[in-house]
Amino acid sequence: MIAPSSPTRPAHTDLSALKFNQVTVIGVTLLALALRMPGLALVLGAAMLLGAVRPDLSPLRAAYQTLGPWLRLKPDVVAEDPRAHHFAQGVGGTFVLGSAALSLAGLWLAATVLGVTVVALALLNLSQKICVGCLMYFQYRRLRFALLHR
Repeated sequence: MIAPSSPTRPAHTDLSALKFNQVTVIGVTLLALALRMPGLALVLGAAMLLGAVRPDLSPLRAAYQTLGPWLRLKPDVVAEDPRAHHFAQGVGGTFVLGSAALSLAGLWLAATVLGVTVVALALLNLSQKICVGCLMYFQYRRLRFALLHR
């Protein structure tokens, strides 16, 4: 389940927070793969899933709010519903957890492929603003609408 947006407030998304999250996911995933530390991937995946389901409890959001000013990151808030980004974060978190599970099972090649896929998609979003998880979310919404409104 993705956290619903509040009907009383317009939805907003901080694009700087999204970039911070993407850089964090890229760095931590590569570190976990390079050092063969599935525990690090488990923590990241769990943090991503928690942030997807309960954005108010997101460890990545807390890290952004704590480190952002120190890194001189300025909020770039736009009027955009964040649910697609939360969904994408949930998909990424699931993939990172899958990579960690494969590592723990000794399937390093499969773990690396899954982890590198997460890194590649985060890089695509960061560099080209193409969010594959967001596209999945919109396709899901479209399919759901089509099925429920026959």
